[in-house]
Amino acid sequence: MYFLKKILVFAAIAAVAYFLMNYHCIFIGKQVKMLKKTEFTLKYTFYSVKGRSNESIMAVRDLYKDGIGQLLVDAGKMSEAELNEYTSRMDQESEE
Repeated sequence: MYFLKKILVFAAIAAVAYFLMNYHCIFIGKQVKMLKKTEFTLKYTFYSVKGRSNESIMAVRDLYKDGIGQLLVDAGKMSEAELNEYTSRMDQESEE
């Protein structure tokens, strides 16, 4: 029985680690939105948009690449026009 408990605890820890390495937990107000990561990493696992401008949020390359812009539009923090503006600006910067 002791061995089974050990395996179950290890499996639970592994599942939590796998979740943390595959999803961003974005705090928007009192809501927590999940955003799938494109890379298996712990970078920006927990991120709060409180007190940050849309420009500073979109400047985080990892979050931009994973689609935080659309998440902000869905949450009502950014308009579709602003998202298009930031997207074109980020694309121009990446070309240079």
